[in-house]
Amino acid sequence: MALTRNIPLNPENSALLFIDVQNFSAHREGAEFRSLPRTTFETEYGWFFKELDDRVIPNMQSIQRAARNAGIEVMYCTIESLTHDGRDRSLDYKITGLHVPKGDWNGRVIDQIAPKDDEIVLTKSSSSVFISTQIDYILRNLGVRQLIVSGLLTDQCVESAIRDACDLGYLVTQITDACLTFSSERHSNSLRAIKGYCRQIITKDMIAELGQEIDQ
Repeated sequence: MALTRNIPLNPENSALLFIDVQNFSAHREGAEFRSLPRTTFETEYGWFFKELDDRVIPNMQSIQRAARNAGIEVMYCTIESLTHDGRDRSLDYKITGLHVPKGDWNGRVIDQIAPKDDEIVLTKSSSSVFISTQIDYILRNLGVRQLIVSGLLTDQCVESAIRDACDLGYLVTQITDACLTFSSERHSNSLRAIKGYCRQIITKDMIAELGQEIDQ
């Protein structure tokens, strides 16, 4: 029997992971954006937030609801240091200047897809959640073999997570219309680049695969 990535989701061994969908990077008042002049913000990030608000967050809400209804584990990772001064961050994050202090509002998952009380939230201080958290240990304890990925940014932390998950033996399904980066071109380029590592489907196909109704 030929090996393939194109295997339908089995809720019993699947988990949905939202990557960096937090106030820092997905809220107009997040630290990544709040100091920008209004014209600069609109020029550089206007498209991003319109796509996020009109299409991507609603898709995230839909797959979150579908996963919960199907009994799939829903998990989240956010950029947040273990310290207030960020001394534990990766060298790359220090060079970039990317820092969310321990316990800061910027480290919280956005309200639109807020975790339920018993859902797992991991804080990370590197691009890949598999590098700076115990997610692999946790997924294996949960019996997860299939990982569903949604989040920000498509061509950065999402790509990093997909590659590392594949190398660690997970079957990855990327929900392409529930991921986003700062331009359409970057998003499309990333989807093409990562295609060889994962199965790519859209929100409505995931929901149908789980035998559920599409949100109206």
